[in-house]
Amino acid sequence: MRDAPLYLRPRADPPLASLLENAPFLHSLVDALGSPLNVLLPDVVARNAERFLAVYRRHHLAGRVYFAHKANRSSALVRRLAACDPAAVGIDVASLEELRHALGCGFTGNRVMATGPKDPELLWLAATVGATVNLDSVAELDQLAGLVRQYGPARTHVLVRLSGFESDAGPGGAGTRVLSRRSRFGTPVAEADELWAALERHADSVELVGLAYHLDTTGLEEKGRALERCVLLMDECRARGLAPRAVDIGGGFGVGYVEDAGEWERWTTALSEAVLGIRPPLTWGGHGYGLRNEAGTVRGTAALYPAHRTTAGPGYLDELLSRPAPVLGRAPATLLLEHLHDLYIEPGRALVDQCGLSLARVLEVRPMGDDPGRYLVRLGMNAGDVSLEEHGVLVDPVLLPRGGPQHEATDDRADHGADDSADDSAHDSADGGPVGVHLVGNLCLEGDLITRRLVFLPRLPHVGDLLAFVNTAGYVMDFHAHHAQRQPVARTVAVTEDGGTWRWCPDENYWPITHPQGVPS
Repeated sequence: MRDAPLYLRPRADPPLASLLENAPFLHSLVDALGSPLNVLLPDVVARNAERFLAVYRRHHLAGRVYFAHKANRSSALVRRLAACDPAAVGIDVASLEELRHALGCGFTGNRVMATGPKDPELLWLAATVGATVNLDSVAELDQLAGLVRQYGPARTHVLVRLSGFESDAGPGGAGTRVLSRRSRFGTPVAEADELWAALERHADSVELVGLAYHLDTTGLEEKGRALERCVLLMDECRARGLAPRAVDIGGGFGVGYVEDAGEWERWTTALSEAVLGIRPPLTWGGHGYGLRNEAGTVRGTAALYPAHRTTAGPGYLDELLSRPAPVLGRAPATLLLEHLHDLYIEPGRALVDQCGLSLARVLEVRPMGDDPGRYLVRLGMNAGDVSLEEHGVLVDPVLLPRGGPQHEATDDRADHGADDSADDSAHDSADGGPVGVHLVGNLCLEGDLITRRLVFLPRLPHVGDLLAFVNTAGYVMDFHAHHAQRQPVARTVAVTEDGGTWRWCPDENYWPITHPQGVPS
């Protein structure tokens, strides 16, 4: 008897949901441009930026939303954001090439923030074009100041990123001492005096405009503690004659990938049961995603992104700003407003939420002889083209039959050659209902698994069908893409909807302007 299907069906909001309903259009794109294929909706990124800015307005805050460019390589997304309010929307670049790309897509230097590890070339170009540089150490500050003095660009705006925030967890400052998790980014707060002294020493070359932090956590309390500490440290800066005016709280606002909370809870419970051996394995080779069985007890921590989130993106920011901070007991939004500080944020994944999908053609379907009722489905992509597993994101693809629900007609598969026999054999033994499949890639590697887990689909796919991996614009569709074995890397297209008609162009050809014909270029 088969197990009940354990779905992790994706959340798909308009207009992405509308695009998924137009299977013939998506099939025509893959027919023309090949598999895999990335499809982006640039207008959605602008709507997401506006949703974050609506939270600013709700709390009467000023500041800027910086898109973390590393989340996606697209030109269309960056150009669409460049067309947004220049006072409110900027871009966060973490490499020289990202900076050059942002400038080429329409961002002026004063809307750019340079973060991440920085080589001299990035520091020089950032200073030259008037970007703000978010510094992680005194050594970076020294290097930047030296370049400004030597090559003569104007005094450069900088933020200094801090880490190692410590505070009392108890009310009124009495209680257990709490230290934020360790980070490779930023100067520990305990070494702040050395940082302030360096800023004073380089006052001729740099101007401090704010303090920043980057915390790799979803914990609201930890982020609220860091935000509050930055506000207090701003007072310390002003006492030394510095004049910071902004707090940059980084990213990490999150995305909800799975629509139904119950499905997520059932799957994670079933994973623990499978690790214990009280139900059949849910994964290839019994992979436990960080969980293990030790004498009948589940140990370890599941290395999984919380795929169902009740609060994410702008809602998460709203909650962070509204939640009382641990020491002063007032909401961070109130603290920022009282001190007349601007708020900077750097969303990546959250800003491209619902902005795109990745398509893959089904190349082969065959039963697993050692596991009756389950199948291997080989796709025209590899794990680097849709790196869900690399980021611990578990979500089902959407099956898009070729030719619609009547795909079972034999003439619909007449041109698929040798693979047809395996496909027919698999379907001869399937009953047409939900089925568990292992999705594998096109590389000659045992480890090329699109998903390590068993994925349940509403029916067994046919060769020529498409699987659509939904909401892949953030870190999934191109972050790990490569040319291994000379397999093609996915092309990317931008799509727009006009009066119910979908139009597309290559990503690099999209510009957020309207031509006389009435469509974006």
